[in-house]
Parts: sequence; C-alpha cells; structure tokens
Amino acid sequence: MNRRHFITLTAAAPLAAAEPRRKAPFRVIYSNDLTNITSCVSPFHAAREPFRPEMLDATVDEVTGLVDAHFLQPGLGVVPMWPSKVIDIKEHFAWIKQRYGQKPDSFSQFVLNGGDIVQRFIDRCRAKGQAAFISLRMNDAHHKEFFDPKPGDKPGSSIGMSVTRWYAEHPEHRIKPGSLRGADLVLNWAEPEVREQKLAMLRELIDNYDLDGLELDFLRFYSYFRPETLIEQRRVIMTNFVQDVRKLLGPKKWLCARVPCYLPALDELGLDLKSLVAAGLDMVNASAHYFTTQQHDLAAIRKLTTGATLYFELCHTIWKGAKVQAGYDVFPFRRATREHLHTGALLAYARGADGISLFNFAYYRQHGQGEGRGLFGEPPFEALNALGDPHSLAQQPQHWFLAPGWRAPGMKPLPLPRLVKPAQTVTFRFDLAAPAQGWNQAMRIRIQAATSLIATEWLATFNDKSIPSTQDVSEPFSVPYPSMLAKPNELRAWLVPANLLHEGRNTFSLTLKSEEPISVHFIDLASQTSL
Repeated sequence: MNRRHFITLTAAAPLAAAEPRRKAPFRVIYSNDLTNITSCVSPFHAAREPFRPEMLDATVDEVTGLVDAHFLQPGLGVVPMWPSKVIDIKEHFAWIKQRYGQKPDSFSQFVLNGGDIVQRFIDRCRAKGQAAFISLRMNDAHHKEFFDPKPGDKPGSSIGMSVTRWYAEHPEHRIKPGSLRGADLVLNWAEPEVREQKLAMLRELIDNYDLDGLELDFLRFYSYFRPETLIEQRRVIMTNFVQDVRKLLGPKKWLCARVPCYLPALDELGLDLKSLVAAGLDMVNASAHYFTTQQHDLAAIRKLTTGATLYFELCHTIWKGAKVQAGYDVFPFRRATREHLHTGALLAYARGADGISLFNFAYYRQHGQGEGRGLFGEPPFEALNALGDPHSLAQQPQHWFLAPGWRAPGMKPLPLPRLVKPAQTVTFRFDLAAPAQGWNQAMRIRIQAATSLIATEWLATFNDKSIPSTQDVSEPFSVPYPSMLAKPNELRAWLVPANLLHEGRNTFSLTLKSEEPISVHFIDLASQTSL
C-alpha cells in the first residue's frame, strides 16, 4: 500500500456515536436483478423478446401482497440504467460499438431512447404498496473476461453493461491485471478512485430519486482487495465507505448491505458488521451468495448487528451441477422446494433473523442454454405467504439438507462433497429448529452419491445413537422441478426416532464398511407428513 493510501486510512474520521434507531418494518424483501425480465421465459416475456417497460411493471405486480420491499438491481452496477451525468451513455455505447462491434442491449436502448428504469420501478412499487429500494452491485465481474477478446471469444451485448472507457484506461486498478478470469478483473477497492466511481453513482441515485432506501451489494462479486491489503485496512476502507453513503443518504432513508452469512468471508471482504452498523447501516441482508442454505453463522451475525434489522436470504437453488457447455446460465440446478424454503426460513428466525429476503427467485423459469439442465417452471410464489410469519413456518413439514453450495472466501472446504474411505467414520452437523409442538414422529435421513450404493454397507448414528436403515429412499415431498435428483440406487436411508432430535446442533455419523471409497454429494433429513 502506498503512502497516499496509508494516510487515507489512518486519517479516517471516527464513527459517529450510536443513536437510537428505527426498526425497518419490512418482513419479506424481494430482489429483482432486472436481467431476468429478458433472460427468463415468463407469462409476460416470450423467448428472445426485447424489453418493454410493461415487463418491469409485471415483475412488481407478480409479488404484490407477498413482499414488503422490492430491491431492483439496475443492471450490473457499472453503467447507469437511468439518465445519468456520471456516465454519458450515448458516448459510452458509441465506444462499445467501436471497440466490440456490439449494439446496446434492449434495457440500455430503452434508456438511450429517453426511458428511466429507476423512476418507472419506483412509480410501480408505490402504486402496488411495495417499498422501493435500489440494490447496487459494488464490484460485478460478469463478462469482464471478454474485456480484451481473444480469438474465438464472443462478447455479447452485455459487455456494454460490464466495462467502461474508464475501466479500459486503468488496468492498474484491477485486482489481477492480465488474468483471464472475470472475478480477477474486478476493481481494487484499496484505490480511492475506484470507490469514488461507485459513490458517484450512489450520489446520483440519492439526489435524483425518492427511494425508500439503498442496498450495497457486497456479494456481486466477493473480491475487493489484493492479498497485500491487510484485514484491518480492508475494514477501515469498507466502514468509511458505508459512512460516506450514510451521509449522502441522510437519516430518513434505509441503508441495507448484502453480506456473506459466513464469518470467515466477512473478514476477507473487510466487512466488520459492528462498525458498519455504527457507521449507519440499518439493515443487514445475510446471504450464501447464490444458494439457499440451512447451515450458516446467522446466530453469530445477530450478535454483531445489534440495532440493525437482520434478514436471511433464500434463493431458487440449493446446488448447481457442472456446466453442460461453455457460457453463462448453462448449469443444471437442484431447485429449492417450498419445504426447503420454509425450513430454512424457520431456522433463520430461530437464530435471530427479523425477516427473510429472496434472491434470483425468478430463475425457476426457463432461461439459459444447453440440454440436460432439468425442467423449469413458474416460481413457487405461494411459498412466500408463510415467509413473514415464524409461527406459520413452525407448523410446516420440515425438509433439512446439506448440499454443495458456496465456498465463501476464507472458508475451509465445504462439508460436501465428502469422500468416505473404507472403515472411516465421518460426521456431518445439522443446526435444527424445532417445529411448533416439537418433533413427534420419526424422520428419515438420506445420503446421495454419484455412483451406485446398492452393494455398500454402512453404520449410521444420529447424536451418537445407532439408527436403523430403511429401504424407502423415495423423495419425501413432491418435486415440481426434478433436476439433479438421484436414481434409487444412488441413495441410502435411515430412520431417526423423534426422541433423538433436538433444537440446535445435531450430528449424523457414517462409517463405511465396504472396500471402495464413496463420495457423498447430498444429505437430507425430512418429516414424512404435516406436523
């Protein structure tokens, strides 16, 4: 770090004294990435149909009465999707055409024609009784790998939303100049000029629009510093940035941040939650980046965010498979079912959440490309009815799971997949929240592998007590989106008596008695009927 940056960090103003806070009144918040409007096939958008502003209205309309606040991500947070003086978009897209030969995408063309996506969104939210937030991505990596196209690369029209002339002129500001990975080509937040670029966009939004609040999305993407920037330096930079936004926003608007739901990742990103709340953060949206998970550090995060409203994020998927071809949106997904969502929300409330947020919920719909990605369908909007009511959630059937999800920065390897060797005992941990009347029936726990388990032998215990195997390996609930489900021979199951289940930490241990190692990819624990 050079001397100028050192002075900037050490001369930072102290945090203002804590003041009594209003509590954010929103129980369910909904993130809308805008891109889904034209990338997903929906009741209001046919395949390959260009954007019309009525489509944006429809995304607000379809969750009316189900959510309290709507968070719009206007593009990638790089090029304004509103009339802007920060970036002259006519000049910007002239440069894009010259450099890449690409025309604007249909969202950008709407703005070039005089449209204003942000104002249209606010107006529709107000008409439909939803609080209107803008969620701005702090360091998005999408399409940056195509910044300097190589032979065979095909940067699409989205490149115009990802890079700017300023970005092109300052390769020294990137995390790892010259890399071929988009995640390495995001900007280095140790550079004051980088932070000022983002503040300029936020300032314009605050000055020109009557928003209910802003969200700073620190997970799109989760790389901000080079390795030489120490954690304490990162924390000062991030805290000062939030403090600057708070001053711009004023005391009456809500300020939210989307952050990891895992403690190690918070340190890597420089997100000191206590300091951020003291700096003026009202709402903390704890997320597993792209996945619904049920195992997290939310209880510890609750202690770090006293005074702020804490949300836990759910997503359309619990697990994604390998790409079926090159490109974006080419993964198969194991979709989150209603039972997965309700069970995850119940645990979040039990560990201190004040509400639930939803991310990429529209992506149950057909999108992307490639064969073998499973069936798509309409999102389970009916599942949202219970998300704001912990008492209702406690009455619902439970479906717990462990799945490959997000290996957050700084984390150890994920619990799954896990290679189990012959004669080896492995233990998996479940943090469970009890239903309304406690567990009053046996539950069934299953393991899933990528190979046949027919000839394998296992010993299984739950909370150190032996549990019996069962031949029933069927899905415990109906699955509207059957993708990445196991074949029957790839599953083994055991019964867990109700008296072995308890609130909080539970352990499931397996000992492999067969002679060949087995890789376990997925585990679930489910009630069979309504409780």
